[in-house]
Amino acid sequence: MLTPSRGNARIGVLVPFTNTNLEADLAMLRPNGVSFHFARLGGYDVDAIPDDKQMAGFGAASLAEPLRLIAGVRPDLILYGCTSATLTHGPAFDRGLAERIRKSTGAVTVTAASALVQALQALGSSRIGFASPYVGAINDLAVNFLANSGIETVARADIGKALGNYGQGALTPDDVFNLGRRADHPEAQAVVLSCTDMRSVEIIDRLEGALGKPVVSSNQAMLFAALQRLDFDSTMIDCGRLFD
Repeated sequence: MLTPSRGNARIGVLVPFTNTNLEADLAMLRPNGVSFHFARLGGYDVDAIPDDKQMAGFGAASLAEPLRLIAGVRPDLILYGCTSATLTHGPAFDRGLAERIRKSTGAVTVTAASALVQALQALGSSRIGFASPYVGAINDLAVNFLANSGIETVARADIGKALGNYGQGALTPDDVFNLGRRADHPEAQAVVLSCTDMRSVEIIDRLEGALGKPVVSSNQAMLFAALQRLDFDSTMIDCGRLFD
């Protein structure tokens, strides 16, 4: 029997163990009939700054145990819920990681980084403003990742200081709104808010109203890509122009 919380699809989500916002965002956006099932990922020092070296190491860390556990719910699709972990390696690594997860679990797999690209392509946006809470070295790698996917970054903004693993998630929606405004540029066709632990979903509609252009966040884009892969109607989701 189909209920509002389950029956159409099960989506497994791999989430860094200090992330406090991805689960909350997906709960806000969950379509009827879809259930989310989460597995935590370790492999990084919670007290260290999440710089390019930490995130590259995290992206390359073994997924054997969390994949064994998440496979227990027999998910139809798996989301890899860390954007910077594959942005720091490049598109080829990102595709390879998704394929390894698929082979291990049998589930279609979407990464946060590839979802950003898919969302921007769906919007027809090839020039963007890029905003994140990352350190500068990760932003450099993110810009290269997007460039290799045919997306030009014409402006970028960061917090201006190195945030810890909990500091990224502690940014308020107003902080994220102001960060997105600083990333805008007249030539940007869209603004990207990159990070699965940043409270972006809550301000997407507000920021789009202020900028007059689409805004794409990591968590919003992952859900969009997941629904596309599952051939679900995404127009029932109220979260920015991406779902129109």
